[in-house]
Amino acid sequence: MRRSIGTTAVVAVLALAATACGGDDGDGGGGGGGDGELSGTVTYWDTSNETEAEVFEAVAADFEELHPGVTVDYVNVGFDDAQNRFKNAAGANEAPDVMRTEVAWVADFASLGYLYPLDDTAALEDQEDFLPTPWASTQYEGQTYAVPQVTDTLALFYNQALLDQAGVEVPASLADIEASTGAFDEDGVTPLYVRGDDPYWFLPFLYGEGGDLVDADAQEVTVDSAAGVAAFEAMQGLVDSGAAITDTSEGWENMMSAFGNGDVAMMINGPWAIADATAALGEDLGVAPVPAGGQAQGSPLGGWNYAVYAGTPDAEASFEFVKYMSSVESQTRITEELSLLPTRASVYEDPAVQGNEMVGFFKPAVDIAHERPWIPQAQSLFEPLRVSIEAMLTGSASPDEAAADTGDAYRDLLEDWQ
Repeated sequence: MRRSIGTTAVVAVLALAATACGGDDGDGGGGGGGDGELSGTVTYWDTSNETEAEVFEAVAADFEELHPGVTVDYVNVGFDDAQNRFKNAAGANEAPDVMRTEVAWVADFASLGYLYPLDDTAALEDQEDFLPTPWASTQYEGQTYAVPQVTDTLALFYNQALLDQAGVEVPASLADIEASTGAFDEDGVTPLYVRGDDPYWFLPFLYGEGGDLVDADAQEVTVDSAAGVAAFEAMQGLVDSGAAITDTSEGWENMMSAFGNGDVAMMINGPWAIADATAALGEDLGVAPVPAGGQAQGSPLGGWNYAVYAGTPDAEASFEFVKYMSSVESQTRITEELSLLPTRASVYEDPAVQGNEMVGFFKPAVDIAHERPWIPQAQSLFEPLRVSIEAMLTGSASPDEAAADTGDAYRDLLEDWQ
């Protein structure tokens, strides 16, 4: 059972704890043995996929070797229900000490008082080394509630052999993809797989039309603007033209299978898919920027952070664990083994990282990726969007209606927003 911490009193309690942990005596927050050695238990919820989990667990085990007095209880939890699972556990004062959180979850957890503010704690080492965009996702109301782990964005993955066979160049726009449909017909190949079950994959369509879900500064819903309607039309148009296939369920499995089997020549995906895609295609795998829409070219800024539970009984051990997991050494290792993008600028100077082909592409893409709204409701914006996309793709709503329904749902969710 985790030590209880009352939500109403969390700010005052954490302020005192953070002050103690930042002191020179090294005794604050618990976790220090009588001989000054680090001790305690760190329960770590890792939300990585099956391919990545082995590496992250090994890095966590190395922390245990460095600190024999600390036990790391590693738990791999499914991404799909991890956000609500953590909130339920935190509400019952039984949350893990450290969690790998999606960037959009930080503001949500922090707004509920479930995260430990990390400014002036050992968790933050060389914070100026973190890239500005991943760092922005760790902030809520002027305080730091997480430490960046990896960053990412979406890109176009393509099968070079299939493109060569069809005599098709790597497309720069959705219009290019649609125009290539006939060239792939003879081989029974569809140009693109479009995920219809995960609204995160809709964002390049939206940004490509110059739109966004919301304008957080103006507190205005924008998904149902003319740009939003155009984005829904662009997705539907690819499917209607035969340039793309889609599913409204099990999209990840179906997409990876179709791409690996050569049923589709292209898919939109992120760095987390590099290992699996390379295993399927080998040297035929190519990566390019997401195709432009009618107005622009853009994909969402994503990634993962480490956060510490506000009620952790072993704060010092948790801070040191986060410090180690986000260190230059750990990030370099993760990049070398998984080709995931680090969040520290100095890691990109390492020769091994500089020589990583996928990092070489994705780093410039991340530098110009579209930053998402870091508001507590950010993750909640996806479910109404998913429902509207499914309605459109299954024929029960037009693109206009899908955009309007999403906008209405957002205004119900975001009280007093226009």
